[in-house]
Amino acid sequence: MPRRDLRFLLLQARNPGDRVREEERRQFAARMKVDPRQVQTRCLLTETLDASIFDQTDMLLVGGSGEYSVTEPHPGVERAKVFLALVAQQGFPTFASCFGFQLLVEGMGGKVEPKKESAEVGTYHLELTEHGQADPVFSSLGPRFTAQLGHKDHATVLPSGVDNLARSVLCENQALRVHDKPVYAAQFHPELNWTDNRGRFERYFDHYAHAFGEVEARRMLEEDFFPSPQASALLDRFIEQTFAR
Repeated sequence: MPRRDLRFLLLQARNPGDRVREEERRQFAARMKVDPRQVQTRCLLTETLDASIFDQTDMLLVGGSGEYSVTEPHPGVERAKVFLALVAQQGFPTFASCFGFQLLVEGMGGKVEPKKESAEVGTYHLELTEHGQADPVFSSLGPRFTAQLGHKDHATVLPSGVDNLARSVLCENQALRVHDKPVYAAQFHPELNWTDNRGRFERYFDHYAHAFGEVEARRMLEEDFFPSPQASALLDRFIEQTFAR
């Protein structure tokens, strides 16, 4: 199917009025090299998620989260975990990032835990595992690459039926693929370039200032963001591999 004809559905966990909701949609579109009008959105916190979605789109995307955590009880978050377990079982083409990665991990029976002392916010160096180096999508990153991150919750136990594709110094489980299915997820943000990520840090600066202290948050803003060209090309590669005919 030509890329211009593909339909994408982005599941989001962002409150009304959060400017990142629209920014995130356009950022995914830019990294996938499609018209933003091809990317529809649905709020996973309030809207229905069921198998009917598979007839309404060609590929599912799951984005990050401004104020929500998979480790904190929320009915919409719990429903999203159940739905993503179904997605994995069906093998429906999916790419989930950050919060979406954590939802898929817990939905499939893994474990996510808060580890504030190992938070990764900014641009980091990652490396592929043996599975990642052999993967048709992730191998394009090269053995070592830079990526945009923004998380304090970590996947400490991956579920069965997946391969760990990447790691960093602070986080052993940075990406996964469901065995033999086009279902991928990354703790990092392939939809963001470094200026996108820095802008998001600015958007949530008060939150980060509270978490790290204002002086450290300002240092991070000025020093901890730089380009990640390989990771920024990952979604384009995923589409090539999944929908090539």
